[in-house]
Amino acid sequence: MPDLRYPPAERQDLVDELHGTRVADPYRWLEDAGSARTKEWSAAQDALFAAAARGFTGQERFAADIRALLSAGYTGPPVWRGGRSFFVRRASDAEHGVLVTSAPGEEERVLVDPNALDPAGTTTLDYWRPDREGSLLAYQVSEGGDEEPLLRVMDVATGAVVDGPIDRCRYSPVAWLPGGEAFYYVRRLPPEQVPEEERQYHRRVYLHRVGTPADSDTAVFGAGRGMTEYFGVAVGRDGHHLVLTASEGTSASNDAWIADLREGPLEAPRLRPVQEGVDAEASPHVGRDGRLYLFTDRDSPRGRLCVCDPAAPGAENWRTLIGPDPEAVLDDYAVLDGPELERPQVVASWRRHAISEVTRHDLATGEPLETVALPGLGSVGGLMDRPEGGHEVWFTYTDHTTPVEVHRLDARTGRLERWASAPGADGLDLPPVRTEQQVAVSRDGTPVRMLVVRADDGDDRPRPAVLYGYGGFSISMTPGYSATILAWVRAGGAYAVANLRGGLEEGEEWHRAGMLGSKQNVFDDCVAAAEHLVSSGTARADGLAVMGGSNGGLLVGAAVTQRPDLFAAAVSSAPLLDMVRYERFGLGRLWSVEYGSADVPEELEWLLAYSPYHRVREGVRYPATLFTVFDNDTRVDPLHARKMCAALQHATAAPPEERPVLIRREAQVGHSARSVSRSVALSAHQLAFLARYTGMGAGTTSGDARG
Repeated sequence: MPDLRYPPAERQDLVDELHGTRVADPYRWLEDAGSARTKEWSAAQDALFAAAARGFTGQERFAADIRALLSAGYTGPPVWRGGRSFFVRRASDAEHGVLVTSAPGEEERVLVDPNALDPAGTTTLDYWRPDREGSLLAYQVSEGGDEEPLLRVMDVATGAVVDGPIDRCRYSPVAWLPGGEAFYYVRRLPPEQVPEEERQYHRRVYLHRVGTPADSDTAVFGAGRGMTEYFGVAVGRDGHHLVLTASEGTSASNDAWIADLREGPLEAPRLRPVQEGVDAEASPHVGRDGRLYLFTDRDSPRGRLCVCDPAAPGAENWRTLIGPDPEAVLDDYAVLDGPELERPQVVASWRRHAISEVTRHDLATGEPLETVALPGLGSVGGLMDRPEGGHEVWFTYTDHTTPVEVHRLDARTGRLERWASAPGADGLDLPPVRTEQQVAVSRDGTPVRMLVVRADDGDDRPRPAVLYGYGGFSISMTPGYSATILAWVRAGGAYAVANLRGGLEEGEEWHRAGMLGSKQNVFDDCVAAAEHLVSSGTARADGLAVMGGSNGGLLVGAAVTQRPDLFAAAVSSAPLLDMVRYERFGLGRLWSVEYGSADVPEELEWLLAYSPYHRVREGVRYPATLFTVFDNDTRVDPLHARKMCAALQHATAAPPEERPVLIRREAQVGHSARSVSRSVALSAHQLAFLARYTGMGAGTTSGDARG
């Protein structure tokens, strides 16, 4: 390794007094990305990372392996409209997927191609929704990784853009009305109408008539409600019921309403409450049969499917159609009621300890008919049926050695067949691996499951290992094809993905056991998983790393500050780390329902107890730590990583040549969507860093020592 020296960073004597508690913030000046000294510090950190990366001798091999594994490409499930299918496909050599359409008697056509729109690879297709007839397409594209997509409408037959662009539509669903003349959607208020620091918020539901100026759209909902509320809109399969939902930020609870659009003007739908002020989630949808279907965790933390009359949508009228399973979480459903079927059916997908299952049920009674035999122990997603009715459902399937493929289930016979494979799947050189589910025991006795992937080579010696986790926002960590995991395993390591509290792997109670005042459970689960990997002989005691991004980056920060002795290395990507001031930046105000707010005395105590930036202590030998951040990240501001990097560089007792603290900065990319080339470069740097500081190549089964 080269001689590494950390750039100087002034430690200011800045202390806030919050609710009687003194809170130090020595690196607050690094919050200002535009200041001259922050730019100077960042440039020096860029040079430091570049110098250190020259010592990551496995980077080129990791990059080549990851790129080869990503050459599988991708095919998504079809969305059917008017006999026409729409789906996304990424070719083996493409940077991004393209939106394709197909119909009987015509060749496939590409409708939206981000690769052609921007050869530099910084433009992404963020959302798309065809109208009910398959004639028009609403789609959103963002440029330069800014995650601020513009909404346009395309004529499917000609490819011509016939409406838009409409701005301020980030995270907006589109609910088409029959005939394609209008749709409901969600848009933020104009910037001149709100304070500058609130321009990411203040959403309204609008009615837009295709071909008219968006600024003349009628606001139909949202006035007088909270500025951080998010709205969902959908028009039922019957074509005349509007369903609307509202949730506070990222809350797992929501309010919901329904309106019969035949009862009044489209600009002023008469909304009846489905539920209001209830600490539960309900996702209503009106089926072709005119019934209101409710996918809900109300009185059922693992989920259930209910039905009722949309004219009387209150919970007192809900009838459970598919009840909860004591060990599985209901994930999705599709209604198959075409005339070809002797008995209409519901197809449901479940997660049992993070592993997917699919079942068929009688639509009238909910009676179980069959558990569908899936290709393996993997993950199912995107149950898609035909809006006009039918007997088929399409869904994706993936596991650790199977790139995403699309399967078709025929409810007449129960037959499952592969409808589409990843375009490059046949040419892949996959390493032989084995996956097993291991169980750790957390501090309070809670079992914590994780899927461990390693080489199927008959050698059970401890290996350099990566522990990956997330633990928040009801997001489940499920098995799936990952070039990063397979490249690490091929190089001689083990890779574990933990199902920590805060996710939804075991239902909403599991989520709530890892949020707000119970957030420490997530970090305890992570520590228990790490200790288990070592004690079970999976991981080398001196070669264990922890890795995560976004909320998972917070997890990494907590892990290395609470148990620095347990980990040799860590990668924290796009992380939240200053939990006292997080609400002031990016989309932070949306997340107080998950974390709590420093404005509330009791909640400040929760946050300070684990906030990684505030737990850094001088003289501690911290793991080798890499922060990866993205300049256009409008969700989690890179300031978190800048401040934490400076704090750790100052405090660590480990010499930078042995256990460096580094930050990798990337321009023209946002929090999530990115091109294949950028994904390859990022993952190769991360794995090469982890390989270098977990000792990969020493005592592993890999003879080529990629670290």
